[in-house]
Amino acid sequence: MQVKFLGAARGVTGSCFVVHSGDNRFAVDCGMHQGTQEVEQRNQDLNVYDAAGLEFVLLTHAHIDHCGLLPALVKYGFKGRIYCTRPTGDLLEIMLKDSAHIQEMEAEWASRKKARHGRFNRIEPLYTSRDVSRTLSLVQAVEYNEEFTPCRDVHVLFKDAGHILGSAIIEIRAENVDDGRIKLVFSGDLGRPNQLLMRNPSHSEVADFLFLESTYGNRDHKDEDQSREELLLAINYSYEKGEKVIIPAFALERTQEVLYSLYLLYQEGRLPQDMPLFLDSPLAIRATQVFSKHYSYFDAQTRAIFHSGDDPLKLPNLRISQTAQDSMNINSYKGPAIVISASGMANAGRVKHHLRHNIWRKGAGIVFVGFQAQGTIGRKIVDGAASVRILGEELAVKARIFTINGFSAHAGQSQILEWLSVFYNQGMKVFLVHGEYENQLALAEKIQEQFGYEVHIPDYLEECILKTDRGYEARLPPEKKGPAVNWDYVLAELEDKMSTLRLNEKDLSSMDTREQSRIRDELLEIGSDISRVLASLNSGNNSC
Repeated sequence: MQVKFLGAARGVTGSCFVVHSGDNRFAVDCGMHQGTQEVEQRNQDLNVYDAAGLEFVLLTHAHIDHCGLLPALVKYGFKGRIYCTRPTGDLLEIMLKDSAHIQEMEAEWASRKKARHGRFNRIEPLYTSRDVSRTLSLVQAVEYNEEFTPCRDVHVLFKDAGHILGSAIIEIRAENVDDGRIKLVFSGDLGRPNQLLMRNPSHSEVADFLFLESTYGNRDHKDEDQSREELLLAINYSYEKGEKVIIPAFALERTQEVLYSLYLLYQEGRLPQDMPLFLDSPLAIRATQVFSKHYSYFDAQTRAIFHSGDDPLKLPNLRISQTAQDSMNINSYKGPAIVISASGMANAGRVKHHLRHNIWRKGAGIVFVGFQAQGTIGRKIVDGAASVRILGEELAVKARIFTINGFSAHAGQSQILEWLSVFYNQGMKVFLVHGEYENQLALAEKIQEQFGYEVHIPDYLEECILKTDRGYEARLPPEKKGPAVNWDYVLAELEDKMSTLRLNEKDLSSMDTREQSRIRDELLEIGSDISRVLASLNSGNNSC
């Protein structure tokens, strides 16, 4: 048996593990790569998936970093079944349709940009709405705790992962592997025990090879009550100063958990009654409707609220912003307000406009309630950047920044270890996936200390041969040395910007003298930076 790691390897996006078992070949997840330009370039390298050669896909949940490349698989020849829970299937529809719209719009924008510079070769989207329709026709719903056989000698069981609505731990029993059997367990994204809405994660007890998520492998979360208090602190801070509090939130799960927290604060009479709450994300609005539809999958407390006739995802002061005009009206609204908008890492979506209008305001608050990946705007802000570039404008960070880790839908370090403690078989091998390398090293050390399991941290494109005696052999393609910098892209971007500046030279000359001087100084500073790079290159060449 062989497993190839096509994503979520020493990183947190692009989750995809391709399994060869005998004559069968299938994938667990097929997510979109997000982060730096070099990492996102992996989305274009579809050949490594050999889409036409996959028999089926097992999908843990509907977050885009786990499902976002499924339409690209279909575009490149995949025709098999996509197995997932019923709620995941409903969420998959809205997530992939939204993603296709983004792909089409970005391709159109890039094509127009090239045309303005005299290059008329059209940019094709990664996939289209038509590809999504074909993808959704391949979805087959499965139930928790009911084993099924997607192909000969492979038996699959989905268990509740407690991460988001419909999320699953996937157990795979493979027979006739070198005349033996192998059991794999993929944790998917493990949920945090006792989080709002979700049931606690189910447990697995036996595995030969465990593929374990490690997003928060180096730390624990604050408890829910403390997180809710911190959210109230952020709201009161901006309310008292007459400004807005902006909450970048993932449309799926995080938005719903924040809404539930605000519902509880409202029920307790502690939320400012005259402070409107804007939900400004069409995707989050649709996802919330799916959550309410499938409330039977929630924990007992949440089900009881629904059974009483109430809906914890709705508040009296909630205002829904469907259209672009609705969104723009929020920025012209005078007075304090709560704005929940996607995306959660602030690298796309309407939230960028809200940040542009508020991040430089001293009384405003920016509340991050989820993980911020390397290379994203959210990560730069959380790491303390004095300024960030948003929508082409360098903006000072003067708003107060709040980071509330307790809202994470991922288990923290001690919760991962508690979940792992239920396994009772000796000799199990643990592969850490879906985490940044430093976090994985910390978790690996804890696992080895507490349980004595051998831990391996696979790299992107690594292939592992799994044996029936629980041994394995790992190999990395020789050309794999980490995501290479695409210098053609970088230099072409610089050249494009210089060409645009030259085309606008008359406009520059007509500006106020002081504004011309400011722009001149900024451009000369950029020129100095480039000169330093060239000097270091020359120095390196002379030393050879």
